[in-house]
Amino acid sequence: MIRIQDILDKVALYQPPEDVELVRKAYVYAAAAHAGQVRLSGEPYLSHPLAVAFTLADMRMDGASVAAGLLHDTVEDTKSTIEEIDESFGEDVADIVDGVTKISLLTFDSKEAQQAENIRKMILAMNEDMRVLFVKLADRLHNMRTLEYMRPDKQRRISQETMDIYAPLANRLGLHRVKLELEDLSFRYLQPDAHDHIAGWIENHKADDSEYINSVIAILKGVLDKNGIRTTVRGRIKHIYSIYRKMNSLNVTLDEMHDIIAFRAIVADIKDCYAALGLVHATWKPVPGRFKDYISMPKANMYQSLHTTVIGPRGERMEIQIRSDEMDRLAEHGLASHWLYKEGGRIKLKDVREFEWLREMLDWTKIESDSKEFLRSLRFDLFKDEIYVFTPRGSVKELPEDATSVDFAYQIHTEIGDRCAGSKINGKLMPLSTPLKSGDTVEIITSQNRRPSRDWLKFVKTAKARTRIQNFIRTEERARSVSLGKEMLEKQGRRAGVNIQKAMKDGALLEVARDLNFKSAEDLISAVGYARVTPRKVLNALLPKPEEQPKEEERAPKAPEGRANKADSIVIKGVDDMLVRFAKCCNPVPGDPIIGYISRGRGVAVHTADCPTISQMEPERLLPVYWEGSEESRPFPARIFISCKNERGMLAKIATALEKAAVNIDSGTFRSQVDGRSEIEMVIEVADIAQLLQTIDRVHKVENVMEVSRVTTAGTEIH
Repeated sequence: MIRIQDILDKVALYQPPEDVELVRKAYVYAAAAHAGQVRLSGEPYLSHPLAVAFTLADMRMDGASVAAGLLHDTVEDTKSTIEEIDESFGEDVADIVDGVTKISLLTFDSKEAQQAENIRKMILAMNEDMRVLFVKLADRLHNMRTLEYMRPDKQRRISQETMDIYAPLANRLGLHRVKLELEDLSFRYLQPDAHDHIAGWIENHKADDSEYINSVIAILKGVLDKNGIRTTVRGRIKHIYSIYRKMNSLNVTLDEMHDIIAFRAIVADIKDCYAALGLVHATWKPVPGRFKDYISMPKANMYQSLHTTVIGPRGERMEIQIRSDEMDRLAEHGLASHWLYKEGGRIKLKDVREFEWLREMLDWTKIESDSKEFLRSLRFDLFKDEIYVFTPRGSVKELPEDATSVDFAYQIHTEIGDRCAGSKINGKLMPLSTPLKSGDTVEIITSQNRRPSRDWLKFVKTAKARTRIQNFIRTEERARSVSLGKEMLEKQGRRAGVNIQKAMKDGALLEVARDLNFKSAEDLISAVGYARVTPRKVLNALLPKPEEQPKEEERAPKAPEGRANKADSIVIKGVDDMLVRFAKCCNPVPGDPIIGYISRGRGVAVHTADCPTISQMEPERLLPVYWEGSEESRPFPARIFISCKNERGMLAKIATALEKAAVNIDSGTFRSQVDGRSEIEMVIEVADIAQLLQTIDRVHKVENVMEVSRVTTAGTEIH
C-alpha cells in the first residue's frame, strides 16, 4: 500500500509548500471518511485513493488535482458532501470531485447507455476543467491494476471499455506510459491466452535481450559522446499489446518478430536531435520509409521526437527514438503538466490551442443523442493512426489514416464541410472519396448549392464529419416526413370530412398526439410520413363520436362506376390509407411480384420486385406490398452488423438467436480486430421491419455481443 509520505515527497519536488499542505489535509479527511471500509481485495479502501493520488503526482499534476484524487470517492461512498469539500479545500478541489462524482452516480436503462453517458458527462466536464479527466484516468488505472478481484464478466466489460476509450484518451493527452499500461492490463483480460503466450516468450528471452540492450546502449552512447553530444540512452522490450498488434499487422509469429526492442536517446536540444540522427544513420543502415519527424510536425498531443528504424548489430531491425530533455518530460507527463506549469490552476479547453481535438469532440458530443452511435463515433475517432495534411496556406491538420477531403473540409469548418463540392489534392482535381496521405496539400472547392450527401458516410473517417452529415440527413428527412405526413392527412381528411389545418390550430391534433405518446403534433405528423402511424388511426381519433357522425352517404360519396383506380387494389402490409402510385420505370401490373418505396413527398411508389432501380434505393424506405386478394410471403433480405467478443462458440450463439427469431441466414462475412473484437456482417431474410427489429433486439441480448445494427447503405448503420 502506498504511503502518504511517498505522495507528499513527489508533490514537494515540483509544487510549493502550500500545495503539499493541501494534499496532507486531504489525506487526513479521506482517511477519516473511509475509515472501516474495505475493497474486494480485502485491503483498506483508503489504498485506492492513495494509489490514484500517487499516479496524479507522478503525472506532475497540481496540488488541487492530487487532493481531489484523495477525495474523489468521499461524496459517492461516504457521508461527505460537495459543500463540505468546498468549504474545507476550496472551489477548485470541490469542482474536480463534483465532476468525477457526477459521472459515477448516473444510472441508465442499458449498459450501452450508461457507458455512453458516463463518457459524455466526462467530456462535458472537461470543458470547464481538464483535470476531471486526469483524475478519472488515474482512477481507472488503479481499478485496472486490481481487476483480478472482480467477476469475469465485469473484467471483460471494464477491459473492453478501457481499451476502446480510456487508453486512446490517455494517448491523445500525451500520457504515453498510462496508455501502454492500460492497454496491457486490458489485453490480459480480453485475450488471456495470447497475453500469457507473449509474456512467457518475453520472460524466456529476457537474459539474452538484456545483454543485447546493454551492448547497443554502449555503442550508441559511445558514438554520441565521441562527437560531443551529451546523452542518456535507454533500451526496453516493447509492451505486450504493442507486440501483439505488430504481429497481427505483419501476420508473423513471435519468433519471426525482429523489432520488439526500442531504444531512446535523450539529448540537450533540437540541434543535437538532428545531429544524433545523422550519427545513428552513419553507424547503422536505416530502413527506408521508417523515419518519422515529429519535431518539425508534432502530434496533436504536442508529442515531439525523431523515430527511425535501423539494421542493428544482430542484423535485425531496431527502433531508435531521439528527443530533447524537454520533449521527454512532455512525453512522460503529458499536456496537463505542461499547461499547469505554464498557466497554473484550472485548465479550460477554450484556452489551449493544443486541445482543439477535444473541443471538436465536445461539439459532436452535444449533437449526437443516440448512445450507440455516440460510442461508435468516439471509438472511431480515438482508435486511429494519424496523418498530417496541409492547407494551401501551409497550416497543418491532423486526420485519421485514410481520411478524405470531406473529413479535411469539416476539420477546417462545419460550413465548409456542408458546402464541399470538390477538392484539389496537390493541385489536381480528385474525387472526394480519395484517401489522403501525410504531406498532401488539400484545397476544398465549395458551392452554395451543395449539401451533405448520404454517400459521404461510406468513406468519411472522422466522428466530426460523420456526426454532422448524419445530423443534416436526419433534419432534412424529418422535414420531408412532416411534409409527406401532412399531405397524407389532408388528402384522407378531405374524404373523411376532417379539416386537418383546423385540428392543428385548435389543438385537437396535439391532444391526439399526446394520446398516442408523441410530444408534439409535428412528431405525430412526421410518424405518419414515415408510415409508423396510419392516417386512418389519426383521423379516427379526430372524428366525432359514432352518434354524432353524419350518415355514410353524406360523409363519403361513392366513386362513379367505371372509374376504379388501380392503386385501390394495392395492400400495404400493416398500413392503411397511404397515397399509392405506380412507378413509371417498371409499370407493374396485377400479378407481378411487387415492393413499395416511401418516396419523399409523393406517398408510396410501387415497383416490380426485380426493378433495377430498387438496388439504388434506401432500404429503410422499402415496404412489403401485395395485390389485394393475394398474400405475399416472400422474405426480404436485410443486412445487419454485429460487433462481439472474439471467443470460441460466439458464432454458434448468434446463429441460435437467429434461429429462435425464425430468420434465415443468407450470407455473411467475418473480420477479427486487434482489440479482441469480431465484426460480422450478415444478410438475413425477414418478413418485415418488425421482425427485423425483433431479431436485432434478440441478438443484442446474446452474451458478449456489444453492438447490433442494421446496415442501410455501405458504411451506414441504424441501431
